[in-house]
Amino acid sequence: MNIFTRLAAALTIVAAFIAPAMAADTIKVGAILAVTGPASFLGAPEAKTLEMLVADVNAKGGVGGRKIELIIKDSAASPEKAVSFAKQLIEEEKVFAIIGPSTSGETMAIKNIAEAGKTLLLSCAAAEPIVNPVAKYVFKTPQMDKDAIIRIFELMNKKKITRIGVLSSNTGFGGAGKGQIEKLAPEHGIEIVVNEVYDKAATDLTAEVTKLKAAKVQALVNWSIEPAQSIVIKNTRQIGLKIPIFQSHGFGNIQYVTVAGKAAEGVIFPAGRLLVADTLPKKHPQKAVLLDYRKTYEAKYKEDASTFGGHAYDAMKILIKAIETAGADPEKVRDSIENMKGFVGTGGVFNFSPTDHNGLDKSAFEMLTVKKGKFAVYK
Repeated sequence: MNIFTRLAAALTIVAAFIAPAMAADTIKVGAILAVTGPASFLGAPEAKTLEMLVADVNAKGGVGGRKIELIIKDSAASPEKAVSFAKQLIEEEKVFAIIGPSTSGETMAIKNIAEAGKTLLLSCAAAEPIVNPVAKYVFKTPQMDKDAIIRIFELMNKKKITRIGVLSSNTGFGGAGKGQIEKLAPEHGIEIVVNEVYDKAATDLTAEVTKLKAAKVQALVNWSIEPAQSIVIKNTRQIGLKIPIFQSHGFGNIQYVTVAGKAAEGVIFPAGRLLVADTLPKKHPQKAVLLDYRKTYEAKYKEDASTFGGHAYDAMKILIKAIETAGADPEKVRDSIENMKGFVGTGGVFNFSPTDHNGLDKSAFEMLTVKKGKFAVYK
C-alpha cells in the first residue's frame, strides 16, 4: 500500500467519524411547500417565513445550542412530488421533522408516509382529514374547515339565509370543505339548492354561477384556494347576481381582492386575526405576536404578510418550543407538542391533546369582509 493509498484510507476513516458529529451539530427540518405553481400564494410566503425564522434562531445560537438546517422542497402543489420529497427527506436526509405541505391534497398524500417513518409532520393545510382521524406523528396549524363553515352558517342564521348555492374546486381542500358543508348545513337549517364542483384551473365560471341565479339562491359559498376564487366573484357580479358571497378561510390573501376588483366589495369570509391585527384590543392574547410577525416579515420582504405564511410561522415556532422543552429527541418532542397548552400563535391560541392534533376551535376565527378594497372585521 503506497503513501497515497494509506492517506486516502485514513481520510475515509476520519470522515466517517466527523460526518455524524457534524450532523449532530444541527437539527434538520424539512419543508415541502408549493413555492411555485398554482398554490404559490400559499407556499411562497410560507417558505419566506421559515427562512426568516431559521435565520433569526440560528443567529441567536440555535435551539439548545444546535442550529437548524432548513431543507425546502418545492412541490408546486403536486401530490406526486410531495410523496417523492417526503420519502427523500425521511429516508435520505433523515430530517427531524417536516413542515408542510401547503395544500390538503399533498398532506393527505404523505400523511401515512410520515406516520410509517415516525417523522413529525406539521402541516400548513386546513382540511379536517389531516388530523381526523388522529395520526400519532401528524399535526396541523391552520384552523379547521368545519369551524370556518360553522362560523359562516351562524352568520347566515342571523341574516335569515336558508337557501344557498355551493361552489367548490376539485382539490383536496375543495372536496373536504364540500363534505363538511353538506354535513353541517342541515344542522343549521340551511338547504343546499345548487352544489357544483369546478376545475381548479378554471378561467370562466359563468355557467356555474348562472345556475345559482336560476335557482334563486339567497347566498353563495365558494370553497377553494385557487385564483378561481376571484373569477367566481367577478362572474357572479357580471351576470347581475347581487346575493352575499361567502368565501372560505382560503380567501385570506389581499391579491384575490385586487384581482376581483370592485366585485370583491362586501365578500364575507372567516379568517385568523393577522389581517386585522391593528384593530384588536391591546390586551388580546394574539395581538403582540401578530404585530411582531407582520412587522418583521414586511420589513424583510417588502410585501404584505398573509395568514398562509402565518401557518408556517406557527408550525416552526411550535416545533422550536417543543425542542426547547423536551430536548432534541423526536419522540419526546412529539409528546411535548401533543400536550402543549396555551401556545399563542398567528392562527389562534393552541391547545393540543392526544385527541386533538390541531388545537384550535371556532373561536380562532374572526368574520371579515372586504371594505374599500381592504379587509375589515365584519359588523
